[in-house]
Amino acid sequence: MSEPERYRRIALFAAPMIAAVFLTVPAGAAATLTVAQAISSQSGTGTVTGYVVGEPTATNTVRTSGFTGDTALALADSRSETSTARMLYVQITSSYRSSFGLLSNPGRVGTTITVTGSLTAYFSHPGLKSPTAMTAGGTTTPPTTPPPTGGTDAYYAAAAGKSGESLKTALHGIISSGVTKLSYDGVWNALKVTDQDPANSANVKLFYSGLSRSKSLNGGDQGDWNREHVWAQSHGDFGTSAGPGTDLHHLRPEDVAVNGARGNKDFDNGGSAVSGAPGNYTDSNSWEPRAAVKGDVARMIFYMAVRYEGGDSYPDLEVDDATSSGTAPRMGRVSALLAWNAADPPDAAERARNQTIYATYQHNRNPFIDHPEWAASIFG
Repeated sequence: MSEPERYRRIALFAAPMIAAVFLTVPAGAAATLTVAQAISSQSGTGTVTGYVVGEPTATNTVRTSGFTGDTALALADSRSETSTARMLYVQITSSYRSSFGLLSNPGRVGTTITVTGSLTAYFSHPGLKSPTAMTAGGTTTPPTTPPPTGGTDAYYAAAAGKSGESLKTALHGIISSGVTKLSYDGVWNALKVTDQDPANSANVKLFYSGLSRSKSLNGGDQGDWNREHVWAQSHGDFGTSAGPGTDLHHLRPEDVAVNGARGNKDFDNGGSAVSGAPGNYTDSNSWEPRAAVKGDVARMIFYMAVRYEGGDSYPDLEVDDATSSGTAPRMGRVSALLAWNAADPPDAAERARNQTIYATYQHNRNPFIDHPEWAASIFG
């Protein structure tokens, strides 16, 4: 079963949550900074590690291919960054052009480098000039935006005191506001961050199987991992355009064969053991995931049913208590999902993933990770 078929869903990882710390770099200091910190600290000397994302040619223009020179590059905290507002423009002086200039070294794009120099505007844009050191590699820690003051209470203020349908309506408004939508290609790089294996930064953690696999093995061939839509794409036929088809809150990495075995089945208990995915079971119309992610599955399905209510030209997604919805915009079985949500509460990894999606990518949260008790109020 090929990746573009109607049975796609997705997945992601959970990196350790790291609160953003914005530093003011005093003159002469050479602290290691993220790109976001360097952008906010445009004074003195700093050492910055980031992903090479392109060649800046003007204040708001960065080439990502067809490079024209070796004199500048743009760094970001994410390989998939497209906003120039979150990029640092780095001057490449003659000493480093043969090794780091993008016309000569287009393969640098997507890799990390560490550079030390003067934190000052370049191309009338936050930058780093007159580098005194440039080296390949370094560990990047994408800065995360902490939840609003008082935990997530401020984020969910409009839902306070509500229950049932009124709670669902309030949450829909909250999680649909100010959302950044990814492209389907952009999902590849995002999953490499959200689902990174905490024991091996070169790998992603596969969702259903729990196996660790090289980030570079993304694709559609045997042994590759691809983008699993936990809310089956065919249940509403929403495709892979920006929106439900690219929403990181339900997209996870999974082995191609296991992804194909799950197909577009609903979720329920029972069935036969799944080859290549210990702890998973399936029958003709349902899939039971391993115990460690049952609650995760439930909360992703509940999120989708609240986030997509028929606006934005998308289908109105709903949960039901069946496993035979076909192509209708419905997923079940809700009774099993509610039980899984209660039995497998959010762990640190799931909460960290939610935070990463909120802070770095989509800028919205899955409310059922922050408040799993809301699932019973809305869907019980």
